[in-house]
Amino acid sequence: MPIRIPDELPAVNVLREENVFVMTSTRASHQDIRPLKILILNLMPKKIETENQFLRLLSNSPLQLDIQLLRIDCHESKNTPTEHLNNFYCNFEDIQDQNFDGLIVTGAPLGLVEFKDVAYWAQIEKITNWAKAHVTSTLFVCWAVQAALNILYDIPKLTMSEKLSGVYWHNVVAPLAPLARGFDDRFLAPHSRYASFPSDIIRQQTDLEIYAESEQTGAYLFASKERRFAFATGHPEYDAGTLSAEYFRDRDAGLDPTVPENYFPEDNPDRAPVASWRSHGYLLFNNWLNYFVYQRTPFDLRQMNPTLD
Repeated sequence: MPIRIPDELPAVNVLREENVFVMTSTRASHQDIRPLKILILNLMPKKIETENQFLRLLSNSPLQLDIQLLRIDCHESKNTPTEHLNNFYCNFEDIQDQNFDGLIVTGAPLGLVEFKDVAYWAQIEKITNWAKAHVTSTLFVCWAVQAALNILYDIPKLTMSEKLSGVYWHNVVAPLAPLARGFDDRFLAPHSRYASFPSDIIRQQTDLEIYAESEQTGAYLFASKERRFAFATGHPEYDAGTLSAEYFRDRDAGLDPTVPENYFPEDNPDRAPVASWRSHGYLLFNNWLNYFVYQRTPFDLRQMNPTLD
């Protein structure tokens, strides 16, 4: 089944050119199906690019998804047209009384910014706590993981001295866990962050279950036992060229970035990178939608009680 998005959203044409089945809101209104309501809190500066990445992964599911885009930073964007934000994004006040089957909170380029200095930190706290009663399952990605661990488990901000950038091998440590179902024993996933996620901290200071990790990246994939919250510390949604764009952006800015590890062929930035994590990304999102959202959410969202097992 397709994802359901506004007719004029740029992702409609982008994904259709990739032979992805996209259903516009107009067509979907004629079908008698209860789609899953998925809210995406997009914190990335290049919002259209990020929309395409997440919608691409969500589209490969037999479930029909009704997508709502959410923003909390109302400052004028340097990377996304104001018209686009006004047309396709809602504010939290518009949806705070509603319930959703799923919520995805994206990463943000805030790795070196203290939580107290994040302009919209109060809103992040509010939405994360709101999700406890209004969302069946929430998936946090990259920086959002660090923010959620602080809000939900009081874990302080842990920052590495050097940026972790590249494509890394991970080991599945809980092969029977639904979120990791079908994963290869070892798989690749991209990372681009300063945040540190030591596995021992996750195990000792939370009740979260780790499903995949590595020595280089720390804990990569973990979740709460009742499946209310899931965490992916990398960027499974990244396109093949995303790390490349970040590298050349930083190099052109005179920041002398390290070449992303295990990414460019022979570590040569002049050679085009190849995505080696795409199948993992699709499977991760399918598993989250199926086992954490669809199989646990009520048919009538007005009757939601997400605290029940």
